[in-house]
Amino acid sequence: MSLLLKHKKIRFYVQRFFLCALLLAGFNTQAQEIEARAYSNAPIGINFASAGIAQAKSGSYTLTTEAASLTRIVDAWGQSGKITLLLPYAELSGTGKQGGQTVNASAEGLSDPLIKASINLYGAPALTLDQFKNYQQDLIIGASLAASIPWGNYNNQQLINVGANRWFVQPAIGASKAIGPWRLELAGAATIYTSNTSFQGSNTLSQNPIYSSESHVIYYFPSTAYISADVTYFFGGQTYVNGNPVSGTQENWRFGSTFSYPVDTHNSIRLTGSAGVYSRSSTSYQALGVSWQYRWGGGL
Repeated sequence: MSLLLKHKKIRFYVQRFFLCALLLAGFNTQAQEIEARAYSNAPIGINFASAGIAQAKSGSYTLTTEAASLTRIVDAWGQSGKITLLLPYAELSGTGKQGGQTVNASAEGLSDPLIKASINLYGAPALTLDQFKNYQQDLIIGASLAASIPWGNYNNQQLINVGANRWFVQPAIGASKAIGPWRLELAGAATIYTSNTSFQGSNTLSQNPIYSSESHVIYYFPSTAYISADVTYFFGGQTYVNGNPVSGTQENWRFGSTFSYPVDTHNSIRLTGSAGVYSRSSTSYQALGVSWQYRWGGGL
């Protein structure tokens, strides 16, 4: 194979790889996730278990993800914090073009689990359930650190995988301001990747960090249901194979919305949707999801 053909083939693999990574990002809390209420307060000792299904589409590629998560609210040096573990299972299929030929590909299995720790630095004291009844939010400032664990299914001879075979670490900081029934949120993050040394055989795939910012306008109904309008912007992430650049810098805008409705004291349902409105690298996608949440503990 000539060096030119090999370069084109690797470029094609990288484009497909990052298309899949972008799809997975919509549900696995990665760089492009639009997460309303990331910085909020809740009574310590409360646990949240959720299960849901989501689907993302980009061109002819479709990703369906079933995910389960567990979150616990903790006392972090007098402020509230939370620890979350997310376990996703994914089915991905689609077709692409390489040199005028159609390439069919599919993948299914465990995707990379994710663990996330958040702490509110200001404005969200650690309160019991009884104390929380008198709590009124004003300004909350918080920080978080998330990391993916490369345990997902990965085959270095396969074109598309649901596992990335690399870690990422994502530090973030954000703020939430209450104005009556409204919440205004703003957050920023950097996603830092390790290298995949088994990319399409024994190639080394590396990537510059992706930097992102997101904002939310949230309205709370008297029933404690809420609806949000969400937007995120991210840039960076140029990729390299064996040290050679094979893609340009990403730049993307996404808009979305979240609606959460409490069924009763313990149960709630959440609907989410988002769409790309601008993508420099033509890797935009549309996503819809529904999840059920059960909460217990802390005196409930």
